[in-house]
Amino acid sequence: MYRTRLVAAAVLGSAGLAFLAACGDRYTDPGQVRTAPAAGRAVTSAVPAGSRVRLAAGAVEGLGPVLTDQDGRTLYRFAKDGARPSKSTCDGDCAAQWPPLLADGPPQVTGVQEQLIGLMPRADGGTQVTVGGWPVYRYAKDSGPGIALGNGSGGVWTAVAPGDGKAVAQRPSTAVVAAEAGGLGTVLTDQDGMTLYLFAKDGKQPPKSTCDGDCARTWPPLVATGETAVSGVDGKLVGQVLRPDGTRQVTVGGWPVYRYAGDTAPGQATGHGAGGTWFALEPNGCKVPGDRKPTASGTPPSG
Repeated sequence: MYRTRLVAAAVLGSAGLAFLAACGDRYTDPGQVRTAPAAGRAVTSAVPAGSRVRLAAGAVEGLGPVLTDQDGRTLYRFAKDGARPSKSTCDGDCAAQWPPLLADGPPQVTGVQEQLIGLMPRADGGTQVTVGGWPVYRYAKDSGPGIALGNGSGGVWTAVAPGDGKAVAQRPSTAVVAAEAGGLGTVLTDQDGMTLYLFAKDGKQPPKSTCDGDCARTWPPLVATGETAVSGVDGKLVGQVLRPDGTRQVTVGGWPVYRYAGDTAPGQATGHGAGGTWFALEPNGCKVPGDRKPTASGTPPSG
């Protein structure tokens, strides 16, 4: 399962603070795409030109962090396959229901451990992507991103966790995940894929939340319940701060983090830039620059 990391202290370690000092207004994508090494096997299949396979961390409401393909669709593994060595036992009618993820070269990856990614030739032709040795598939009944109807199917199909490539066992109670949202690039989301925001009027050294009452109804704080799972984020940046109501709010880079009530589905970031004080966060704990505008439906609120 994805790696979990809990930072209980309100003040971050020196390494985290040094990292925070690098925050600036110039946009950089810390989840820059890199090319995973091939598994040393000949590539025999092809995908349409310009449609190179890409693996990324995503999230599904009610399930949490999952591994996705370049279209944001959940990826699965099949318990009847093999990982050492890699072997697929799903073809014919099975492959029609569970299309294998094929590639004509090493996939691009972001928020995923490169060393887990490989390629294997299929008996029915083509070259299938493997994660942790396991061949990976999509599910025909998943109609788009943020859906994982195939998880647990027949007791043998499970979604793949982005952190370590293992099967997703259960939904974490609280998570901070690096994923793409709102046309802003890679930002931080919660366990349900909802974009996380910082409030510029809060404090980060030490962490302090100034949003409660009506503010907290519009911008619900991400409350920690037990350990906070992280994916695509340095666990040293993730901590907690005690709120006036006695709950513990998750912090990233020292900033208390919130969701926005106006975001109605994963992948939206309509709160970014609100009132010039609310901003989505990059995986390094810095704010996404205010001049980057969300492309999801809806417009930023006035405050």
